[in-house]
Amino acid sequence: MKTDPDRPIPPGSTIGIMGSGQLGRMTALAAARLGYRCHVFSPEADSPAEHVAAATVAPYTDRAALKRFARDVDVVTFEFENVPHDCVKLLSERVCVRPSWECLHISQDRLREKNYMASIGVPTAACAEVTSANALTRAAANLGRPAVLKTTRLGYDGKGQVMVKADTDPQAAWAEMGAEVGILESFIDFEREISVIVARTPDGQSVAFDPVENRHVNHILDTTIAPAPISAALAQEAVDIAGRIAQSMDLIGLLAVEMFVTRQSGILVNEIAPRPHNSGHWTIDACVTSQFEQFVRAICGLPLGSPERHSDAVMKNLIGTDVEDWREHLSDGGAKVHLYGKAETRSGRKMGHVTRLFAKGSEPTP
Repeated sequence: MKTDPDRPIPPGSTIGIMGSGQLGRMTALAAARLGYRCHVFSPEADSPAEHVAAATVAPYTDRAALKRFARDVDVVTFEFENVPHDCVKLLSERVCVRPSWECLHISQDRLREKNYMASIGVPTAACAEVTSANALTRAAANLGRPAVLKTTRLGYDGKGQVMVKADTDPQAAWAEMGAEVGILESFIDFEREISVIVARTPDGQSVAFDPVENRHVNHILDTTIAPAPISAALAQEAVDIAGRIAQSMDLIGLLAVEMFVTRQSGILVNEIAPRPHNSGHWTIDACVTSQFEQFVRAICGLPLGSPERHSDAVMKNLIGTDVEDWREHLSDGGAKVHLYGKAETRSGRKMGHVTRLFAKGSEPTP
């Protein structure tokens, strides 16, 4: 039976999570503190969320397993965008899905995402669809070089992205990108990258966490600084943009909005993610309500908690062999260490994170 959208989903209910990585793990831990059970669905065995929640290990295309999963849970959500949207659509016919499969559908394709932003008047980098090396040549002539060629789907942490410079051979760039359809985006000479995470409930209640600055190394988020060192007016503009997108999508849950701050102090939206986000991990230790608790509250129709920041923070990802320094981090009494329980350490893989807290207004530095 479908969940009544007008009634909160009470503690004691089971939250189904598509995906079983660290975001699912931290969501399940937050849910448990509010009295909820979690059940994850993923093709991967021995994954981080399986250590703290019930699990169905099956392909996302296994319709019989999906139907059993729907019977066992009271609401379904997802912890990453690469779950096939048709599987989530199938679930939505049997159980409440939050955010909706339509939100997922928008966010999992870069071209669709950019077109949606344009339709609601949200500024982004100029872009063009490309379907061949010849089309790439024409698009680069129109947009100018440098530009960035990306896959429209499945790329993250720099995967499926190629810089197109003045001397780049379009044939080589197209082959390196490696997909049938791509998107070419104008290169943005930005001052900094920021993100905002906003929560929204079924009745339209909405709150946002403070904007943060994100610093990347090799296209992977390395460090998040909370709050972002930007003006109050710019921070409010970023929050307003994130809230406008969430409202327009009729999103229920969390929405992370990654943005560029240009040299002229303008804001351009880069990407959105309708789920908890790596740039929000600092909230676990520095806010009254973490992004993960807020996520649970939102999808279950509970009153949202305060997103107030009681401390400034710097969050550092432990990527690949960085996790081998766990003893050193734990020996620092002021460090908040979060390890994800992944069995295998690989280059570029997020294995955990460490957050350090500072007095508000102290201008924390990495």
